[in-house]
Amino acid sequence: MNFLQLISSDYKKYKKYGGNFITILFFTQGFWASFQYRVAHAVHKMPIPILKQLLQLLCLIWQKIIEILTGISIPASAQIGPSFYIGHFGGIILNAKTTIGNNCNISQGVTIGVSGQGENRGVPKIGNNVYIGANVVIAGNIIIEDNVLIGACSLVNTNVKANSVMLGVPAVKVSEKSSEGYV
Repeated sequence: MNFLQLISSDYKKYKKYGGNFITILFFTQGFWASFQYRVAHAVHKMPIPILKQLLQLLCLIWQKIIEILTGISIPASAQIGPSFYIGHFGGIILNAKTTIGNNCNISQGVTIGVSGQGENRGVPKIGNNVYIGANVVIAGNIIIEDNVLIGACSLVNTNVKANSVMLGVPAVKVSEKSSEGYV
């Protein structure tokens, strides 16, 4: 997808959850953060070095403003698929090497970060149609497959199979009902 298609897919996802153009554009902090990320990521991938460096500086300043206003930190180098939705603003931190698939929802207080030692050290790779509940921590060189639901206040530090519902600290599979109805 190109830059405008990605923004459009994010906007449509926000519209699906309610709200009109004015509400989404001016009052939805999650959309502000995802829009800023999409612009910064497009600049991050630019092939023209001098223009890229100038625009990256502007995007970094813009990112810091968004972080201060919303409490959401999404680095330009993160890889996030279309139809990305941030349900509530505040306390969302994504590592610069984070990979998130298509059609994923993130709630407030989520941290996706680096953990582990030696060859196990790394950042999670998150599949498609994943719902991440409030105050979840996902850390380490792990893979979260498609259609996963991670319940609120969980710590995920191991691989998660497709269609799993994970809950707890550390998170364990409690069912295979998937994220259907949540995403």
